[in-house]
Amino acid sequence: MNYEDCVEKLKSKGMFRINPGLERISGILSYFDNPQDDLKYIHVAGTNGKGSVCAILESILREAGYKTGLYTSPHIFDYTERIKINGIDISKEDFANIFSEVLKKSTDLKIDLTEFEILTVVMFLYFQRNDVEIVVLETGMGGRFDATNVIKKNLCSIITRIDLDHTDRLGNTKEEIAFEKAGIIKHDCPVVTSMGFEAIKDKAEKEDSVLILTNDNVDAGYAEALALKGLHQKENLSLALSAIEYLFPQINNETIIKGLKKVKHPFRFEYFKDKNLIIDASHNPNGIRALRNNLDYYFPDKERRFVFGCLNTKDYKSMMNILFKSGDEIYLNEFDYPHACTYEQLKKACPFEAKQYSSDIKLTPDKLNIICGSFYMLENILDKTLM
Repeated sequence: MNYEDCVEKLKSKGMFRINPGLERISGILSYFDNPQDDLKYIHVAGTNGKGSVCAILESILREAGYKTGLYTSPHIFDYTERIKINGIDISKEDFANIFSEVLKKSTDLKIDLTEFEILTVVMFLYFQRNDVEIVVLETGMGGRFDATNVIKKNLCSIITRIDLDHTDRLGNTKEEIAFEKAGIIKHDCPVVTSMGFEAIKDKAEKEDSVLILTNDNVDAGYAEALALKGLHQKENLSLALSAIEYLFPQINNETIIKGLKKVKHPFRFEYFKDKNLIIDASHNPNGIRALRNNLDYYFPDKERRFVFGCLNTKDYKSMMNILFKSGDEIYLNEFDYPHACTYEQLKKACPFEAKQYSSDIKLTPDKLNIICGSFYMLENILDKTLM
């Protein structure tokens, strides 16, 4: 199969079909001689910030000379964005070749893998075959039953900020969600977190794991060097630095600063000055609250023009109540994706007057333009060259 064939197969699996459990991915990996057992991991779970933490870690480790693998989700334009070695996406040819192997083996064995499970197997095989030294591994959803949690041990676990999201699958309280995230904690492997949930403390104690509790009082030199902007990034930076300092004390300050200056994590409060445009992939109330705080801090006096779209599985009413204020120019985007909100759904829940977004609307730089609300609408709005 070529890459386009693979994409069609993945879409046919159902982008949001989730089937908890590690039996299927464990079964298929065993037939590939368990490539995941040959790799070293920093495993990251959480509701918000895990992608940023992963990007920071990978950049510092690469600057220190390690051959890094980075696995994140979701992607914006191509599935290949999810799997990187030394910051470079897997080629479409390599992706298609390994994907074809995995699909054939799973078909022969009658193992019905989900989309995310297939991608995770492709990732393990690609990293193992290319002798990656350290994998920075982001969970897809939750932790305990996430496909990435098939690994037996890690260098450390990191659990980022936890909030109410995916409540239909992870629990209705933050403590219940913390229990699921804590599932990535491994025996005698340290865990770094900024939130002292009892579920995390209990799991760390049960697994005889060192618990490292951080705060966002990071060195000013590190904070200034970080290429990612936003008040919320201090917490993410503190998590990443605590892991680096514990695991790799030999990495000096100069190397860390160089790595921080090179961090890339597209569309997380990313500002394009020539277009007076911010793109932010915040997709739940906590993320939207961080976006609003950043807008008020960095651009307090600028008039704002929003393009907002969201999945109907999210608390979009709360998100719009947090984000918008009187006088904002608001466009609501109905985009083509499973579970995307319709314009009418968004309009009914919006606290202020809003219009429907279309490609004819020009986001001119006379106002601060903000595109936000969902990863999944960005492909249809943005020029790929912005990556």
